[in-house]
Amino acid sequence: MTEQSRKILTEMQVRKSRKQKETFRAWLCGELEAAGYSPRVEEGFAARNVVAGDPDKAQVLLTAHYDTQAVLPVPNFITPRNPFFFVLYQILIVIPLFLAIALAEGVLTAFAPEAVLWWLMPLASMGLCVFFIWWIFDGKANRHTANDNTSGVLTLVEAALALPPEHRERVCFVFFDNEEKGMFGSSAFAKKHKKAKKNTPVLNFDCVGDGDSIHFLPRRRLKKDEAALSRIEAAFLPAGDKDVQVVRGFSMYPSDNANFKKGVGVCALKHNKVAGYYMDRIHTSKDTVLDEANITLLRDGALRYIAGLG
Repeated sequence: MTEQSRKILTEMQVRKSRKQKETFRAWLCGELEAAGYSPRVEEGFAARNVVAGDPDKAQVLLTAHYDTQAVLPVPNFITPRNPFFFVLYQILIVIPLFLAIALAEGVLTAFAPEAVLWWLMPLASMGLCVFFIWWIFDGKANRHTANDNTSGVLTLVEAALALPPEHRERVCFVFFDNEEKGMFGSSAFAKKHKKAKKNTPVLNFDCVGDGDSIHFLPRRRLKKDEAALSRIEAAFLPAGDKDVQVVRGFSMYPSDNANFKKGVGVCALKHNKVAGYYMDRIHTSKDTVLDEANITLLRDGALRYIAGLG
């Protein structure tokens, strides 16, 4: 990896507070400028995106979110090709909330005066729900974000720095803000750049560092374009023990790619016989794994993909 990527991995994994984000954006823009780009910060609702290139003229957008999430007691377990396990796990996550509410109501029933129960119980329940939501979206920063989404940031940085100057007009690199709080950055970007939203392929790298199976998960409109899918397959090649899959069948990936008609979610997955392909460890202190081979595969693939657009 480049010196810039090493610095991000060792010194800038936490990009959550306003100051942390400002520091990262300033450094990133400086490095891109030194490499010959003209980056800018585009502001939108609750987001500041770093953009290098012209999204309205580019033939492809390479994107990743740079914001980091709150640390949680359990990982966000994602199965992009298995909707049953995906929904089941989301349900299991909220069970502790209902248990906490039931416990609070039990304590209040046992000890609070009956005259105040009618307003105290719903207030306590609402308070617990608000606390739960705050913890997920704005709680203490996770200090370990190797996979989610330092890996995606490194993929963009590596590709941008290695891309020959004569190919740079074909692509726009976008580092989205506030994906973790509701995809605000990509929503603001898509609203401003409607042509890119509707017509431009968007390869969104999110959690690409931990897993030996690199998956490209296109949205429905792009799945109908076999030529576009074949171009991805021709550019992003398996290497060593890494396989690459461009999924034609069912898939769902909750990231910034969802805001673009031709969006493609790119992630690294593991596999077992029960859940199928899955992602774990993210949003917890165990998010410490980043396989450099994944970044190299994706960087080289991105360079081949862009070269083939000429």
